[in-house]
Amino acid sequence: MTAALTTVLVMGLVAGAIPAVATAQTSQSGSVVGNPDITFATSSGTLSAGTTDELAISVVNRGLIIEHGPSQYEEEVMTARGLTFEIDDENAPIDVQTGQVSLGNFPTGSTEKTISVTISEDAEPGTYQLPVTYEYSHTRQLRYSSSGTTEGTDSTRTETGTITIRINDDARFEIVETNATTQVGDDNDISFTLRNTGSEIAKAATVNAESQSSSLTFESGDTSSTASVGDWEPGENRTVTYRAALQSGSAARAYALDLVVNYDDSDGISRTSNPITTTVESLPEQSFAFSDVSSSLRVGEDGEVVGTVENTGPNTVRSVTIRPVDSSETVIPGEDSTAVGSLAPGESKSFRLPMEVTSEAEVGDKLLNVEVRYRDGDGDQRTYDKLDLLTTIGPDRDEFGLAVSDRTITVGKSRVVTVEVTNNLNETVTDIEARLFADDPLSAAGSDTSYIESLEPGESATLAFEVTASSAATTGSTYPISFDFRYTDSDGSTHLTDTFRKPLDAVQPQNSGVSPITLILGLGVVVAGGVAVVYWRRK
Repeated sequence: MTAALTTVLVMGLVAGAIPAVATAQTSQSGSVVGNPDITFATSSGTLSAGTTDELAISVVNRGLIIEHGPSQYEEEVMTARGLTFEIDDENAPIDVQTGQVSLGNFPTGSTEKTISVTISEDAEPGTYQLPVTYEYSHTRQLRYSSSGTTEGTDSTRTETGTITIRINDDARFEIVETNATTQVGDDNDISFTLRNTGSEIAKAATVNAESQSSSLTFESGDTSSTASVGDWEPGENRTVTYRAALQSGSAARAYALDLVVNYDDSDGISRTSNPITTTVESLPEQSFAFSDVSSSLRVGEDGEVVGTVENTGPNTVRSVTIRPVDSSETVIPGEDSTAVGSLAPGESKSFRLPMEVTSEAEVGDKLLNVEVRYRDGDGDQRTYDKLDLLTTIGPDRDEFGLAVSDRTITVGKSRVVTVEVTNNLNETVTDIEARLFADDPLSAAGSDTSYIESLEPGESATLAFEVTASSAATTGSTYPISFDFRYTDSDGSTHLTDTFRKPLDAVQPQNSGVSPITLILGLGVVVAGGVAVVYWRRK
């Protein structure tokens, strides 16, 4: 028990003495000598040629103590004050886009900074050492006293370290051929041929096209479209095709397009290439113009609008037709459309639009809405609907002109009345049946109908009707005879005209016998002669 108590007592004395020793040491005078120990490294692994990437730089300060002392003084001499560093890319196929990096006061420990770098397209795969120049200030020697005052020796150091990066020998891509032109207001196929210029396979590759303008869209109406090309060996070409459309009214200019290749590398890691910017050229919108437009439209008649259509667009178009749209109830197209044929750029051709104008139509100018339909170079049907036709509707008129050369008729007599009939219409008419109507004291002495096989526009024919004026007719009076016509137009439709009225003037009949005066005079001569003969015989 005595031995045990002695041991405990000794240990207690030792434990109590330790703080006294430490206190004595910190209260002593001395100096601490040391400096920072800075190293650089990167944890970003490998980089790919032709890419822009973020490079993570790890900075470590381990510090170095040459003469030890209190810990707070050791930490002070190992701190790098105002630490800055900059990476030199002069002798490597790398463009460091971040300049000088500042870390401020940097004690022992580590930190990480990110810098932006671009690897050139033609960078050779391999490992590269990049010099890192760094500068800082520090206290190399720190003298301290028992009173707690310190005095240091400061210095500024500029040193050089290195970081190591590796450029992968992976897949790379470039455009080798472009066939990308589309037309405003139309959609066309555009294609790009790309080559894998790297030395690694791109597995399950896809090429995404992204338009930089909302005016240029793809099949789905979006501004992007993706084409799958499968596994892509080094040195192989792949052609990707998209259906691109330019909105009507867009400017005729070049439109920017980015192509991005997504693929898996040989390790199965997903990769995305940098955007490859290219352009899609454009042609002006297909257009047409009308000229020399005229019409023969009249109220209540069939007529036509004629003119010339010109291809004012950049491409040859086929199967051109002109089609009236939004027709009114009074002006009705005679046909759904009229064919023009093919038109080269700058070429013109005439057209004819038959129209029917009802009797309710108004006289004056009329704006007809029309559209031009055509097939483009791909055979797709397109419509150009930015045209109108200004026409004039004339007043109504008689279908036929009638002229009677002799308008007299003798009371109590019959005569043949000849009528010249002229076709006033703008079309040839056939099967013309004319009918005569006469009221007392006039009547048709023979057939009251006559027939003309056909009349072209402006052509005339003469018809003959026998008309009788009864003895009840009054000399000097005028009596009407009437006509109507039933005919067939060029469309095969049958029409009946209104009634045409022509006047006949009643005249006194001419006497063909001997007048009473002549008879009296003749009788006197005969009597006188007889008396003379009797007298001569008696004599």
